[in-house]
Amino acid sequence: MAELRLFYQEDGKIKISKSLEILKKVNMKDVIWIDLIDVSDAVETELEQFLKIYIQEDEEIEEIEMSSRYIQTEDSIVANSNFLQDNFQMQPVSFILKNGILVSVRDIELRSFNETVKKIYADTRSYTSGYQVLVALLETRVEYDADMIEDITDQITNLSKTLNTEDDLSQEILMRIKDLQEKVMIIRQNIIDKQRVVSNMLKSNLFPHDLLPRLTMIIKDINSLFEYTRFGFDRLDYLQDTFLGLVNIQQNKIIKIFTVVSVIFMPPTLIASMYGMNFSYMPELNWKYGYPFSIALMVAFAAAVLWFFKRRKWL
Repeated sequence: MAELRLFYQEDGKIKISKSLEILKKVNMKDVIWIDLIDVSDAVETELEQFLKIYIQEDEEIEEIEMSSRYIQTEDSIVANSNFLQDNFQMQPVSFILKNGILVSVRDIELRSFNETVKKIYADTRSYTSGYQVLVALLETRVEYDADMIEDITDQITNLSKTLNTEDDLSQEILMRIKDLQEKVMIIRQNIIDKQRVVSNMLKSNLFPHDLLPRLTMIIKDINSLFEYTRFGFDRLDYLQDTFLGLVNIQQNKIIKIFTVVSVIFMPPTLIASMYGMNFSYMPELNWKYGYPFSIALMVAFAAAVLWFFKRRKWL
């Protein structure tokens, strides 16, 4: 659903407007944040003309090259970053900072934005420009990334317990491992994206110096998340190797059973084949105890093979 939210200061409080008309009534120094959610081209054009900015097209926002991810001019910063949704879909967001005003452009609602709005209203004095809002958005997003990594870690732990207790190894377990590997990879890709953007902000001469320690802390948090994702990858690789090893053991047991059964029945089959020959002269053919003798011989050979296997501890 298309929505426009304009945050500005008035009488020491932060207020919100749903229309760009308020820009003609308030002092531009009081405007903090303009959040655009799937707005029309006409609204974007009007805002571009008013603030003298350029709002990128969707294709430009989604571009993966760093030259498109972060752009800085004499008086503005353009930063594009992907925000991860709960369903692990990437949502590209574009940030434009000019004259202390933050403009964010996105297509859907995102939890980190709603949480940041709550933070703004909880401590209005800490948000006097768009720079503070952008840093708060990045901090909130990294916190959500950490929560998602913790959730993935719990899923890996539960899967490990299932793998240790389940006798019947199914393809579903391998698919779950593959799914978790893909999720960890997506999270890692997402935090790398944040690291690149924040690193460039640290180098910027436009950012207020009092915000640089917070940006540095975001980088440290991101680096710690890298360790968690690496640990997750290692655990999943271990689980995958364990699963394949257990499958091999299970298959070896099945092959072993077939082998033992085949060897056990080889002597009886040989005896049956011998007495099934159609020769005219066979001494045991008219023997009264020929049939029970051949049966006893078959059982004796089968028992001898079983005894031999057990003695060699093959069974």
